[in-house]
Amino acid sequence: MLESPARNPLPKTMRVIEVARPGPPEVLRLGEAPVPRPGPGEVLLRVSAAGVNHADLMQRAGNYPPPPGASPILGLEAAGRIAAIGVIEPGAPAARWRVGDRVCALLSGGGYAEYCVAPAGQCLSIPDGLSASEAASIPEAILTVWANLFEPRRLHSGSIFLVQGGSSGIGAMAIQMARQFGARVAATAGTEEKCRFVLDLGAEKAINYHEDWPAELASWSKPHGIDVILDIIGGDYLSRHLELLAPQGTVVNIATLGGRHATIDLVTVMRKRLLITGSTLRSRPIAEKAALAAAAEQDLWPLFAAKRMRATVFKTFPLADAAAAHQMLESSQHMGKLVLTVEDK
Repeated sequence: MLESPARNPLPKTMRVIEVARPGPPEVLRLGEAPVPRPGPGEVLLRVSAAGVNHADLMQRAGNYPPPPGASPILGLEAAGRIAAIGVIEPGAPAARWRVGDRVCALLSGGGYAEYCVAPAGQCLSIPDGLSASEAASIPEAILTVWANLFEPRRLHSGSIFLVQGGSSGIGAMAIQMARQFGARVAATAGTEEKCRFVLDLGAEKAINYHEDWPAELASWSKPHGIDVILDIIGGDYLSRHLELLAPQGTVVNIATLGGRHATIDLVTVMRKRLLITGSTLRSRPIAEKAALAAAAEQDLWPLFAAKRMRATVFKTFPLADAAAAHQMLESSQHMGKLVLTVEDK
């Protein structure tokens, strides 16, 4: 059973971004594919905009294959209108959706296209006052931060918190979320302009990571130390993070831009009773991601409506210019998120 408006039947094909072969941004090209159909518990989204993430760069390069059953098309978040609805059990939380509803969604793939399928529970209403492009920029970042800091109750009012890569999409969202929950926030960034950007988002301390950031952070956080560190770098940053952490502190790794291997002093971990953890979002079960989405929407969407949090879209690109968006993301010339906009044929 499929609910879709009879006056506006679904097309058979759609524009998509194809990956001709694993490689640099130039391998991305505009192509055509069949419009997918939603299965049980799924909705079909007519995409208005899609967020661009580092995971997309990894998949394009052949280093991050989609999970079994996921669309091979790039794109882990999108916003638009529901075009069709598969069978959804009565009473399920996702039964609230109707054809025509404006939503943003967390995806396991498929966002770089005119249509994509999403589990109904991973769809969220578009926060009041946000455009489709702004809404497309938030699901991946918000749910990553929520899953790693707030759902496990690692960050609290008064916590001293460090965000590595504060001007990234995830970093920008983490700064805002942490401030709204009462944490003191420091962030690193690569230029003075980016440092000003993170201060404007609410960070108390911004440090250019080309300088001696461990010394500056140690001075800023003394005598207590840092309670929680959200790290997208990995590599040899880990050992320095362990020195900066307060007793019973936590470092959360969510990416490895600086390398996936690290050498640490286990005595430091034992002496300070530290927690080293990390996670990915894409491969989690649908039910788990739906629960994260419901909790984040309940607690955070009112903050967008009250303008206490904002989306941070740096630049939008037409779908056909996906390669240019990937080039900008790889160059780190942006602050916040990059978004693809999808127009009618």
